[in-house]
Amino acid sequence: MQHQFLDRNLALEAVRVTEAAALSSSLHMGRGNEKAADQAAVNATREYLNNLSINGKVVIGEGERDKAPMLYIGEKVGKGGPKVDIALDPLEGTTITAQGGENALSVLAMAGEGGFLHAPDIYMQKIAYGKKFDNLNIDPNAPADSIIESLAKYSGTKIENIVVCILDRPRHKNLIALVRKTGARIKLIADGDVSAVISTTVEDSGVDLYLGSGGSPEGVLAAAALRCLGGQIYGKLLFTNEFDQNRAIEMGISDLDKIYTTNELASGEVMFAATGVTDGTFLKGVRIKKDIALTQSVVMRSKTKTVRYIEATHNLSIKPIIDHNL
Repeated sequence: MQHQFLDRNLALEAVRVTEAAALSSSLHMGRGNEKAADQAAVNATREYLNNLSINGKVVIGEGERDKAPMLYIGEKVGKGGPKVDIALDPLEGTTITAQGGENALSVLAMAGEGGFLHAPDIYMQKIAYGKKFDNLNIDPNAPADSIIESLAKYSGTKIENIVVCILDRPRHKNLIALVRKTGARIKLIADGDVSAVISTTVEDSGVDLYLGSGGSPEGVLAAAALRCLGGQIYGKLLFTNEFDQNRAIEMGISDLDKIYTTNELASGEVMFAATGVTDGTFLKGVRIKKDIALTQSVVMRSKTKTVRYIEATHNLSIKPIIDHNL
């Protein structure tokens, strides 16, 4: 499919959306209320998206139509303009934010119509590694120990110096045991696998490989980022029941066993923007001092591989943060 050219100015407009979501959700940092933090981010995102000059459609969203006011799959946003498919997570790391942890982000990606895999909100098995391994061809069906050995051999790194990032979940008990058996080191994270996948390709992050299952929307968002930064991700949808399988088929997925590559998850020209909510490997979190709020964001484009870090100062006496829960 021919993807419509996305104006580069739209990338900077996208940052305004993630900044608004990060600022609003940051008011709930450490307060223990995941729903309030997420709702604040969702409502701010919707408000700012609807001010953009696009004919946007949410293809990777926060929820389904019957769960509104979440940003649901299929929701139309914008005030008119080029057709744009949108993948987003207004608050990637709701638990992190509620507990005052690290690596919470507000994330938004845009592509031409048809640019993102239309995946239902189910689990996805993921393998991701950074751009330093870009020319490495692995078998995504291979077990974790084989993949780790391939990375070590390709890079000339001792296995004990390979760091694997895994979500700390009971379902990963066997995976963690297998990785430990190789001698590789593990970084367990509580949440936030978009940030974790991106960290594999960020220099000095200390992470080489991401393994395990997480949300499929986060897989598509991570693929959008890697299209701009370099690195590879493989994703396979995990179905637990017939209902999920039927939903996937309705969304246009014909091969339920397919393993998707980076370019199949996010194709054509892609833009990616993110703003830190809490401090993390990738971005600094929101800081508020008296009437000033500081944010750090990143915006990037697959077409030019340009990556811009934006540190913004927000004067709250002129434009206060709105708690969109109220």
